[in-house]
Amino acid sequence: QVQVVESGGGLVQPGGSLRLSCAASGTMSSIYVGRWYRQVPGKQRELVATITSGGSTNYVDSVKGRFTISRDNAKNTVYLQMNSLKPEDTAVYYCYAFIASRDYWGRGTQVTVSS
Repeated sequence: QVQVVESGGGLVQPGGSLRLSCAASGTMSSIYVGRWYRQVPGKQRELVATITSGGSTNYVDSVKGRFTISRDNAKNTVYLQMNSLKPEDTAVYYCYAFIASRDYWGRGTQVTVSS
């Protein structure tokens, strides 16, 4: 049974940093495409960053220059390094993984940016 589990969320002050991890288990297949989404109550889920199997990356404009998505194929894990965090980055962050032609979602991890 394939599982995708996020970790690394928490409370951080404005200007601080966090690193989120998204680990896939229960499969011999690699994460083909990894994405991070975020959602605030009452709003639609927003695509934040994408990384492909070849390492190409894309970001929503609001996080460009502050967030970095990366991957460790040996650990079958995708990361989101978040720097210079702002209160408006507060949200539940979800990992999406495309593995062996199927979609998998994590349950989310809360990120709160507040002084």
